[in-house]
Amino acid sequence: MSVTLIIPGLGGSCEKHWQSWWLKTDPEAVWVVQDDWSAEDPLQWDLTIARHLYENPGANIVAHSLGATAVARVASRWPSLEIGSALLVAPADTEHGTGARRLAHFGAIPRDRFDFRAAVVASRNDPWMTFARAGRLADDWGASLIDLGQAGHINVEAGFGPWPEGKTLLRDLSLIPRRRLPQTRDDRQDPLTPIEGAQRHVRANH
Repeated sequence: MSVTLIIPGLGGSCEKHWQSWWLKTDPEAVWVVQDDWSAEDPLQWDLTIARHLYENPGANIVAHSLGATAVARVASRWPSLEIGSALLVAPADTEHGTGARRLAHFGAIPRDRFDFRAAVVASRNDPWMTFARAGRLADDWGASLIDLGQAGHINVEAGFGPWPEGKTLLRDLSLIPRRRLPQTRDDRQDPLTPIEGAQRHVRANH
């Protein structure tokens, strides 16, 4: 079976969060731990996610909030990384609203079309991204859009603990035939592998 990478958002996911429940109930799940949950180093976030994908080709992703947005950056920067499918739950907007005030240093959200199966799970009253914006991103990424209605940020504060429906969504997503886009290289794509990038990043900061 494929590894399931659990990617939390800003500050991580607490013990009562549905991602923590998923980790405990999925024997194939791996928690992607960031060195700095305060989001002071966007490149380190991306490198950490990319390294896990590099080491687990074909992994399925279950990401929340800033973690979901980071997946789009990683996929754009290292298009050769193999991703099985991605469930992107309540992605945080780094360009508008609440997200822009706290996360502007993460920069613009890439709009490149994914070459893997993906679904954006969005809420009608998410303070971190409007539903309309989530829909436009899903269209750009070639992802399905799943409407959870008035579900806040789809976290503990919004009443989400265990979330078995999420596992059903990922399972259904994995059944969709995978599409392949032609691989091209442009200036946005990083010629370094995630491991090489991490080594260079460490040397530059020590």
